[in-house]
Amino acid sequence: MILFYKTGIFFYAFFARISSLFNEKARLFVKGRKNWRNTLSEKVDSSARYIWMHCASLGEFEQGRPLIEEVKKQFPDYKIVLTFFSPSGFEIRKNYELADIVMYLPLDTKRNAKDFLNLLKPEKVFFVKYEFWHFYISELKKRNIPLFIVSAIFRENQQFFKNTPWGKWYRKMLFKVEHIFVQSEASAKLLKMAGVDNFSISGDTRFDRVASIAKGFRNFPIVEKFKGNLPLIVAGSTWKPDEELLVEFINQNSEAKMVFAPHEVSEVNINRLIQMLKKPVARFSQIKNSEVENLQVIVIDSIGILSSIYKYGNIAYIGGGFGVGIHNILEAATFGLPVIFGPNHQRFKEAVDLKSEGGAFSINDFYQLKTIMDSLLNDDEALKKASKISKNYVAKNIGSTSLIIKKVFK
Repeated sequence: MILFYKTGIFFYAFFARISSLFNEKARLFVKGRKNWRNTLSEKVDSSARYIWMHCASLGEFEQGRPLIEEVKKQFPDYKIVLTFFSPSGFEIRKNYELADIVMYLPLDTKRNAKDFLNLLKPEKVFFVKYEFWHFYISELKKRNIPLFIVSAIFRENQQFFKNTPWGKWYRKMLFKVEHIFVQSEASAKLLKMAGVDNFSISGDTRFDRVASIAKGFRNFPIVEKFKGNLPLIVAGSTWKPDEELLVEFINQNSEAKMVFAPHEVSEVNINRLIQMLKKPVARFSQIKNSEVENLQVIVIDSIGILSSIYKYGNIAYIGGGFGVGIHNILEAATFGLPVIFGPNHQRFKEAVDLKSEGGAFSINDFYQLKTIMDSLLNDDEALKKASKISKNYVAKNIGSTSLIIKKVFK
């Protein structure tokens, strides 16, 4: 099995290099890993004590972030090394102020794992949610460096739980981890059935993150002025299929206002979205204070402010549900917004939970979107009820970070 794994890593690297000739993301993936040994050796302080956290991408970073913040608060003697697998995480968070070193994770080879750990010598390691890399995990185990998997979710169709030669080989990684902090009872049950007992149910650290966002949100008086006395729909992290439905709705509606925060903020995409709208619309970066009350739609053309914009909303629509999966619904729910999303949401526990409780709604087409929007906009009691459910759902799930810190640091 190890030969197959090595071969897979080799071909992954090979195709990444080929793709880098014409794909920007692949180019960043390859370029970011060049001369990583020199980069790391220059940045490492040999007298420091390090904690290493690895995240696949931006979403996993948001889950790991509360832990970094708490470690810095309670154990300031530690320095933090933050690694990413994907450019979409690294490029946005490469200047994260609480991390002492931010870099790409070198590809999972035996030599890379040994060299990385020889240079860094971390005392504790956190991998967030899905990240399982054979050589890094094996090398950490050999060196008795404790590895903790946090905010983990397991599903029955994952390789860990298949009785195939590959599945059995893959499952061995779970026994080399010091402790696995899972989000749910269902994940715990799968681990137990596989013979794994080094786990506990701690929930999802993202609840702690969004709760802190709600306390420390940025004020945008211009959005408050734009909203006026009308209800505001905040459409966050939308893709083209989401936007086509939302544009059709707002083009027919004069009794609500809408903020679009598309997932892709390129000039081409922003212009495409604006051209679809038949209502008075402006880019956020170009709004004039004197005209804002006359607008019905604002399009956010930058990143980093959506989580605070939700504060001004009455209803949230979260994009991605007509693609591979929805984006973060908790950032909206923490402010007490009912959440609407597309059909592909089943892999997201918080979406399934909130939908079953009545704080979230899924749609398949424009008719369903219009029906739910009209129901919430025209019935104050229905809106208040769904809002309360959303806010309470976040509030009752706070505390994962504290449980993990207590367990890891005894």
